Amino acid sequence: MAAQCVTKVELTIACTNLLDKDVGSKSDPLCVLLQNTSGQQWYEVDRTERVKNSLNPKFAKKFLIDYYFELVQKLKFGIYDIDNKTFDLSDDDFLGEFECTLGQIVSSRTLTKPLVLKNGRPAGKGSITITAEEVKDNRVVVLEVEARKLDNKDFFGKSDPYLEFHKQTGDGNWVMVHRTEVIKNNLNPVWRPFKISLNSLCYSDMDKSIKVECYDYDSDGSHDLIGSFQTTMSKLKEASRSSPVEFECINEKKRQKKKTYKNSGIVSFKHCEIIIECTFLDYIMGGCQLNFTVGIDFTGSNGDPRSPDSLHYLSPNGVNEYLTAIWSVGMVIQDYDTDKMFPAFGFGAQIPPSFQVSHEFPINFNPSNPFCNGIQGIVDAYRACLPQVKLYGPTNFSPIINHVARFAAAATQQQTASQYFILLIITDGVITDLDQTRTAIVNASKLPMSIIIVGVGGADFDAMEFLDGDNGVLRSSSGEPAVRDIVQFVPFRKFQNSPKEALAQCVLAEVPQQVVNYFSTYKLQPPRNPAAE
Repeated sequence: MAAQCVTKVELTIACTNLLDKDVGSKSDPLCVLLQNTSGQQWYEVDRTERVKNSLNPKFAKKFLIDYYFELVQKLKFGIYDIDNKTFDLSDDDFLGEFECTLGQIVSSRTLTKPLVLKNGRPAGKGSITITAEEVKDNRVVVLEVEARKLDNKDFFGKSDPYLEFHKQTGDGNWVMVHRTEVIKNNLNPVWRPFKISLNSLCYSDMDKSIKVECYDYDSDGSHDLIGSFQTTMSKLKEASRSSPVEFECINEKKRQKKKTYKNSGIVSFKHCEIIIECTFLDYIMGGCQLNFTVGIDFTGSNGDPRSPDSLHYLSPNGVNEYLTAIWSVGMVIQDYDTDKMFPAFGFGAQIPPSFQVSHEFPINFNPSNPFCNGIQGIVDAYRACLPQVKLYGPTNFSPIINHVARFAAAATQQQTASQYFILLIITDGVITDLDQTRTAIVNASKLPMSIIIVGVGGADFDAMEFLDGDNGVLRSSSGEPAVRDIVQFVPFRKFQNSPKEALAQCVLAEVPQQVVNYFSTYKLQPPRNPAAE
């Protein structure tokens, strides 16, 4: 699965208190941006201009970089004093560097850090400030359209009209950008209000032509053109309910045949409004925190952890599929959580001291503080927990889902897009409390949370595929539908021979859209509005 570029980000660079390497004048710095593909391979992305005689440069040239939520994108900013005309930087004085991820930059929005030398020591008092800004046009057009006295194209009954909107490309071709729903048997239809991005509708150009065609729908695909007209956004945005903007729908063939032809009906725009819609990065840069929780399956079907064929068996280098999944997903999400304290729970084991079965126990055995310090903290707690518990059963998901849902429900009291919860459940398979889990997921779909399920081992994961609503809407046991699809399921075996980043790419690719859908549905704004600052 190819990673989807969420957006482009522009980085602005400034430095203070740079080392002075020039005798008789000040350093002439430039900044070079390097990106890490994998391992220790760095390649140059771009470099700024050289600023003459400055130890506190503000670089005018910006870096433009593709941003992917589901990847850890490692960046290195190197500052050099340029004293010659060669492109190669190895013969220029090195003033310091800073290494971080793009996730760290966008979640801070402005990041100021000390520069270090190649040996890791401070580069004097030198520091770098990186400011991120999303490059976008997030204006959206909301339209309400109706028509009256449309031509009747049907022999029996009346026309079944729908509208198509087209924009004109640079080479003069028309491209369809929106189709309304069909309204059956009605010559005076009122279509549902709809939204379309300004860029999609007219390349954000208020005076660019927009062609609207009205068709009569036929189930065999031979839709009949009722008529068409052209307009622009400048004209449409004058529409109001008290004074709609109206167009005659013209059918050229009919007009040429019939001298008395007037039109094939009137299309009326009752409302046209341009609104700003927040993007995923608006929420992240506006202060939204992503809270990461892990749920680990300790049921008996995993096999005795001491046996090499157990899914919980730690190989000589200390890893297994559970830990690989935690590392892969956690490494991406940790950049978006300021305190990096992550609750981690187990389910399906008998736990000390009384060895009662528990379906939501903190793997650090501290119910009042189930938080682990960083992803490494989860890994350490898991390794310490394994020898102390007895794997048992059954495989119940609903307690952990409901546990995280309680925190997500509490976050909704804040009335802003301040927190979103991501629950990673790692399991070896067949779920026991399917009805309760379906109900828990349907309830959670109304809350700021997403659930990622990674299936380890070779079990039959059909029930998991069923929870991932890609094939239709998930319903609770009482028939209530999920208001949005919040579950992403993947079997680990699909990624056994892939690079370690591939699992995270796959399971996290849908998260940005899920975050945006939730906050926009409930009309919640980021705690700080980056656009207004």
